[in-house]
Order: sequence, then structure tokens, then C-alpha cells
Amino acid sequence: MTSFLIVIIILALIFDYINGFHDAANSIATVVSTKVLTPFQAVLWAALFNFVAFFIFKDHGVANTIAKTVKQDSITLEVIFSGLIAAIAWNLIYLVAGYSLIIVSYAYRWICRRSDRAYRRVRRYQF
Repeated sequence: MTSFLIVIIILALIFDYINGFHDAANSIATVVSTKVLTPFQAVLWAALFNFVAFFIFKDHGVANTIAKTVKQDSITLEVIFSGLIAAIAWNLIYLVAGYSLIIVSYAYRWICRRSDRAYRRVRRYQF
């Protein structure tokens, strides 16, 4: 039982790390790309406010609703383990699909540029 709990804690840390890929893209990339903050400053800034937000926003309505509606007997280590595995799988699928979409959009843009150049060349020699 103790070793299973350690596995769950490690999975929770892995999930937090993988989930951070999406958070970084949403919150950090903008300030880094506009050169408002350096990458190191942006990560520190985001980590600080993620920590402080728990204390600032006292209304945890969603968490309270879930805590009241879920039966305490049904929350087991196996259920938590399954939820973490599902969340990690979802994040990895989303991550790979997102990168696939980026590659497809770059390929589409490259094809459009090539076809536009070809169209301009043909149009230039029309009478």
C-alpha cells in the first residue's frame, strides 16, 4: 500500500510537469516572445502567482462541490491512479496532436507560398 502511494505521488508530479507544457505556452510564451521578461523571470513570475493564487482566491467552489457530491468510500488509491493515468495520456495525446497541427500548418503555409510564387510567375508572362 505504501509503495502504491509513492507511485501515485510520482505520477502526480509527472502529471504536473506534463501539464506545465500547456501552461507555459499559454502564460509564459507571450511575455517571453515580446521580451517583457526573460525566460527565467517568466517562470519565476508564473510559479509565484500560481502559489499565491490559492491564498488570494478563497472561493474554491468547484473543489467544494466535488468534495460534497463524491462519496468518500469511492475515493480509493486505484481511482486516483486511474485518473492520473488518464490525465497524463490526455495531455500527451493533446501535446502530440498540437505539434502535428503546427507541422501541418507550416507545411500548408510552405505550399501556399510556393503556389503563390508560381501563380505570380505565370501571371507575369500572360498577354
